[in-house]
Amino acid sequence: MLAAYDQQVRGWTPTHPPHGVHHQRTGPVLRIVGQHRGLIDPPVDTGLRGADLDQLITAQRDFFAARGEAVEWKTRAHDQPADLPQRLRAAGFTPEDTETVLIGAVEQMATDPLLPAGVSLRQVSGRADLERIAAVQSQVWNADLSWLAEDLHARVSAAPDDVAVLVAEAEGRVVCAAWLVLKPGTGFAGLWGGSTVSAWRGRGLYRALVARRAQLALQRGVRYLQVDASSDSKPILVRMGFVEVTTTTPYVWKP
Repeated sequence: MLAAYDQQVRGWTPTHPPHGVHHQRTGPVLRIVGQHRGLIDPPVDTGLRGADLDQLITAQRDFFAARGEAVEWKTRAHDQPADLPQRLRAAGFTPEDTETVLIGAVEQMATDPLLPAGVSLRQVSGRADLERIAAVQSQVWNADLSWLAEDLHARVSAAPDDVAVLVAEAEGRVVCAAWLVLKPGTGFAGLWGGSTVSAWRGRGLYRALVARRAQLALQRGVRYLQVDASSDSKPILVRMGFVEVTTTTPYVWKP
């Protein structure tokens, strides 16, 4: 699973990216420009060491500095060389929370979602619904995630067949939201979101949204689901049969 993840997911580029988003190969890394913040997605090993690696890191930092934008260098625990995190820190990058990369077989996860009484699932794409999702995400994480509405709208508009945004609703309110991102040309799809408002936690909404997204992925012939899981969602996913393959830590530089 880890080998397939490294070969197929890392460095993957969409055929139809969102408007204004550009995927650029710069040396051994993939640089993504035009999102909420820049992203550097490297291979397991860039092949660079010492001063050459430092030069690559500072070149990416300086590229986004000139744009006045933040940038994330996405690392995984098994990346080489082992001193990459130290070199990122030396260049001014700061680590955010580490997440666990989990992979699950779609056929195993594609079960009928079990929902509490009074809760319904709905796939959405309209701007009003996406703004409701951004508001819920901001509430759950106690941060301004209003940019998420535009991000999701751009993704759905660019590739409506490859992005499925779902909401769980109760009494007319969004109580949980999550989305599935297919990666055509690979055997993978990514699971994102899944944040539940506090009053509805522990009732199976997260599991239900995983199951429904797995059903959608199965219909498209996807083999694996991949999640960058927080410490809250990891135990749920492991109980469902997902397998831990590595961890991922974003190193972020901000102007």
